Amino acid sequence: MPVIVSEQVIHTLEFLKEEEIAAPIDIVFETILEEMQQLDGAGGVPLPLKLEPWPGGRWYRDLGNNAGHWWGAVQAIKPPSLLEISGPLFMSYPAISNVQYRLTEENGATRLKFTHRAMAYIAYDPQIGENLKKVESGWGPLLERIKAASVKK
Repeated sequence: MPVIVSEQVIHTLEFLKEEEIAAPIDIVFETILEEMQQLDGAGGVPLPLKLEPWPGGRWYRDLGNNAGHWWGAVQAIKPPSLLEISGPLFMSYPAISNVQYRLTEENGATRLKFTHRAMAYIAYDPQIGENLKKVESGWGPLLERIKAASVKK
């Protein structure tokens, strides 16, 4: 059987967004933990996710019957100011992501600094390439839901 050795390009991604949320820091942090378990996939299909909010805790897609997809692990958590996740997230190829929610309270409002940085090998596949381009637009709705739900509470 022949052995194939080839060099591949590693792609990087960086998405940064800041939001000011008219809610106390504790409420925003609690809402982040809730909303991270209610993501929508392609076509608005709900993704049932679970987040274990402690160091080393899993963030995974739960399909029931011991089936699912591991998205990452809690790398750091300091309620109510920091949640950091490390793992492949939604990518099913060699990839590593770091997602950070950093919160500070200013005059009764909360400033949320969100960062997603990733490195990944992505073989040329038009569908995968299109999905990667949608990463930035995928985080936007989650951050808007966090903001809206926090203000409602």
